[in-house]
Amino acid sequence: MPDIPWTTPTAPAPDAEVYVMASRFETATLTGALRFFLKAPGIIAQIRKAPGAHGAALRARVSRRTFLTLSAWEDRDALHRFARSEPHRSSARAAAAYTKESVFTFWTVPAAGLPVTWAEAERRLAAESARQDERKRGH
Repeated sequence: MPDIPWTTPTAPAPDAEVYVMASRFETATLTGALRFFLKAPGIIAQIRKAPGAHGAALRARVSRRTFLTLSAWEDRDALHRFARSEPHRSSARAAAAYTKESVFTFWTVPAAGLPVTWAEAERRLAAESARQDERKRGH
């Protein structure tokens, strides 16, 4: 299935610090993956209209039941306002029923650092996943 490439709804000020979020979702079933994928275009459309959104992309690996998201925001509050608004809010709640695993990571970059590369997002997600695994093991 095709990825949804980086889109820039509103360019940040050249000297701004931008709040970035990357996430990885693995669904429990292929049906769950298809549900996730079918919701993705609506969520990307929502991001394109969201106040404070500076960019978003999706990497879909439906046959592997894995999805990566990458987004950039004016600040943490802009991301949280988006996450609490529809259709993202309802879609996220519904996805919880068929999500096997999820990982989120957040950081800031200078506006000139956009778009963030998938390699950087995946590196940070792997590091966050390792931290979560350590916490689960009690270390």
